[in-house]
Amino acid sequence: MEQRFENWKYPQIKEGKPTKYNWVVQHKNNLSLGFGSDIGAFTYINAKNGVVIGETVQVGSHCSIYSVSTIDNKEGRVTLKKNCKIGSHSMVMPGVTVGENSTVGAFSFVNEDIPDNVIAAGIPARVMKPVS
Repeated sequence: MEQRFENWKYPQIKEGKPTKYNWVVQHKNNLSLGFGSDIGAFTYINAKNGVVIGETVQVGSHCSIYSVSTIDNKEGRVTLKKNCKIGSHSMVMPGVTVGENSTVGAFSFVNEDIPDNVIAAGIPARVMKPVS
């Protein structure tokens, strides 16, 4: 992985506009993006209440990361810890932390914390097994 991000540069983020990698952030000043993180195309991040993305995190394409939900009025900072992976088309809800080195399977709905070093998936996402 280190070779992949050898020349990694912090992307230019404009409020509500696609980055050159075609992902969008609202409330960009509340986003903390760790070195070497990779956000997939067509991912939407609402950072109104803060989104912290650790180092070398991978977020697949077409994901949604919400720090506020107007459907159920939930709000809270989202934290994606170092080296976690979020599968494509997944949704991470307000107040959730995904643990270090954990993987969330594609098409998952994450509405509760995921601990470190596990594989989780589903709607809602549940821990399937530890990372081996």
